Amino acid sequence: MQANMKLAGIEIGGTKLQLCIADASGEILHCLRYSILPSGGAEPIKKQILDGLMELKGFDAVGKIGIGFGGPVDWNTGVIKTSHQVSGWAEFPFTEWLEKATGKRVVMDNDANVAALGEATQGKGKGFNRVFYITIGSGIGGGLVIDGKIYHGQVPGEMEIGHVRLDKNGTTLESTCSGWAVDEQIQSFISKNSQSLLAELSRSHSKPFANLLAPALDQHDEHAKMIISSVVDNLSFGLSHVVHLLHPDIIVVGGGLSLLGNYLLHPLRLQLPKYVMEAFHPVPCIELSAIGEQAVPLGAIELAKSIVKEQTKTANIQ
Repeated sequence: MQANMKLAGIEIGGTKLQLCIADASGEILHCLRYSILPSGGAEPIKKQILDGLMELKGFDAVGKIGIGFGGPVDWNTGVIKTSHQVSGWAEFPFTEWLEKATGKRVVMDNDANVAALGEATQGKGKGFNRVFYITIGSGIGGGLVIDGKIYHGQVPGEMEIGHVRLDKNGTTLESTCSGWAVDEQIQSFISKNSQSLLAELSRSHSKPFANLLAPALDQHDEHAKMIISSVVDNLSFGLSHVVHLLHPDIIVVGGGLSLLGNYLLHPLRLQLPKYVMEAFHPVPCIELSAIGEQAVPLGAIELAKSIVKEQTKTANIQ
């Protein structure tokens, strides 16, 4: 790889779009962040991607582009299978489209997989061979990296920890612990307890309601403790399946809920072992993401670097 060649990493989510440029080592030099209007469909997002890339300083020197997409994808062919939040992406040949539009080589994977790669190479998972990443935002996703490579099952997906069932009635981890689920719990509580601290805080805060937990916990609010305790219990039970099936070296927790910091981390570390059989103790260490919103762009840049490594390996064989 030429020393002056740059790499680009793109995160395409349901509510945000991030475009970053990095040097040959993978260090991010410049980023742009945009909000996405899901109701607008895919077309405005495509235009924003092309316009944004042209705005990135140094894009002319970019040789490879990595993509983390918020939904199931065929990582082999670069085709988006669907998006659960934005219409117009189903069966779209994204990498082919972007390669024709930019003249650059493009590689794509699911955003949670890509974030897992970012955490494994640049975050708290660095130095571990088996890294499991869970992102708890509006939804819940997961990814597994083994020896620096994303684990893939059959197309179009794997490691969908958010869809793990907590009972036979169809209750999932996502339906109890995602940002939307926590919002609903808090909103329901406030509607029945108008004199509570959470209700008082809600009158001076904008949505989402999950953002009320941290300030309420700062004031030792018992109702906030009750809500986070329920979330941690379900999360621990869901992650116990990860330990029993995969037993990774480390579990890294990212996404909006991870911003609760030790209010989430400490009880999670205490609760998870209770759901894991003793033979599997000690359980994997649990850490909060160290790279936050940059997990997907950093992972996408690592994807772009992987193209270079593959091309170099092929050239050496020939």
